[in-house]
Amino acid sequence: MKKLVVLFAVLAFVASVAVAVAVDAPADDIVLKGGKMGAITFSHAKHAANDCTACHHAGVEAGTCTSCHGVDKAAPAAKKAFHDQCKGCHKEKGGPTKCKECHVK
Repeated sequence: MKKLVVLFAVLAFVASVAVAVAVDAPADDIVLKGGKMGAITFSHAKHAANDCTACHHAGVEAGTCTSCHGVDKAAPAAKKAFHDQCKGCHKEKGGPTKCKECHVK
C-alpha cells in the first residue's frame, strides 16, 4: 500500500510539473532577426519540454536578449550566444543544425 501511495505522489508531481511548463510557455512563436541569412521562427510550444532557464537567465525578462547581447561588452554578441546555445542543444537533442533549417528568407 505504501508503494502505491508513493507511486501516486510521484505521478501527481510529474504531471503537475508538465502542466506548469505547458501553461507557462508562451503560445506564440517569436521571430528573431537572422541578419543576411533570414529570420528564425522560434516555437515555444516545440521547446516547452525543455528547462526555460537553459536559455532565459535568472531574473531577466523574456524577449530582452538583445538588450545585453550585442550591447554589453561583458555579454557575448547575440549571434554567438544564439549559435552556441541553440546549435549546441540541437546537436545534443537531434534538432536542426544546418543554417537554412532555422534561417528562412
